[in-house]
Amino acid sequence: MTNAMRNEPAPVRFDTKIAVLLRADLAVWQRLNVTAFLVSGVGPELPETIGEPYADADGTPYLPMFRQPVLIFEGTKETLTTAHGRALSRGLARSVFTADLFATGNDRDNRAAVRAVPADRLDLVGLAVYGPRNAVDKAFKGARMHP
Repeated sequence: MTNAMRNEPAPVRFDTKIAVLLRADLAVWQRLNVTAFLVSGVGPELPETIGEPYADADGTPYLPMFRQPVLIFEGTKETLTTAHGRALSRGLARSVFTADLFATGNDRDNRAAVRAVPADRLDLVGLAVYGPRNAVDKAFKGARMHP
């Protein structure tokens, strides 16, 4: 029996995708930290990715969140480098986290650490991208879903 036959709404399918690629050799705390930093840039730059604010039954307000799932992948250093190049060539919105950022303690120093290295030599440990679903899939080809 289909959703239509049960009078249920069809599943929402998005034309776009938010995806994060993490280097597989990161410690658990690093994976979580890198993911949080990477996706924090998506919403402010791309307001169409943000849904409406939440509220519970008591009317307590909560911040809005992404309107669609964030898919998390993992791969080798080489997979990240390849994905970064593909994301650049496809013009996808992106954020990066390099190994150097584990040694900095603030936003100013983070930006300086990235700015000091040419794009093709960044020591990437994480990459987030947003864009058309097919373009994101092609950029992350070879990566595997995070376990």
